[in-house]
Amino acid sequence: MTPLPHRILAALDRFNAAHPWDHNAHYHRWILRRIPRRFDRALDVGSGSGDLARLLATRAREVHAVDADPVLTARAAAATPAAAPVAFAVADAPAGLPAGPYDVLTCVAVLHHLPLGEALRAFRRRLAPGGTLVVVGCARARSAGDHALGAASVPLNVAAGWCRNRGRTAPPPLSMTAPARPPEQDFAEIAREARRILPGVHLRRRLFWRYTLVWRAEP
Repeated sequence: MTPLPHRILAALDRFNAAHPWDHNAHYHRWILRRIPRRFDRALDVGSGSGDLARLLATRAREVHAVDADPVLTARAAAATPAAAPVAFAVADAPAGLPAGPYDVLTCVAVLHHLPLGEALRAFRRRLAPGGTLVVVGCARARSAGDHALGAASVPLNVAAGWCRNRGRTAPPPLSMTAPARPPEQDFAEIAREARRILPGVHLRRRLFWRYTLVWRAEP
């Protein structure tokens, strides 16, 4: 299957600008189903608007949320109740990540901005024994399967944008205001590197131009 024609992509971009919805937040509840109901410490890498960090705080005793954007980090901290056990910090990943260990480490739509192998090794080092790493990532569409899943996502994306905004135009949510860079590596390349560094890792292509990665450290 060939990539979508440029005119269709341009029309989709215009529709998304008028009826935005957060493709990353769509997977937050999916992430919660992959982690324990109660645990001690979590690290959210590339925390952005803080939505996922606040969800993790409903289960964790302590959540560290780091992002390279100081403005977005300040807004996330201001939007978080003082009683929530979330500490926001400005840090560059992977070198500036706190040491850990963490029972849960999450990373949503950020890994393609980082050196893949270095980041995965840094995540692995920061997991506690038995800890869980959950990534929702973006990959370059290259294979026929990639393009087929992308094509299937188009009508679903339009329906979701229309329904969530009740047919009205809307400004983008805070989580969508950070600058984005297209991914350079495709799913097959990411999977090969991940399997080399994280034995037993589970990866899967997903709708809405995303993939997921789940890995559990040995107890």
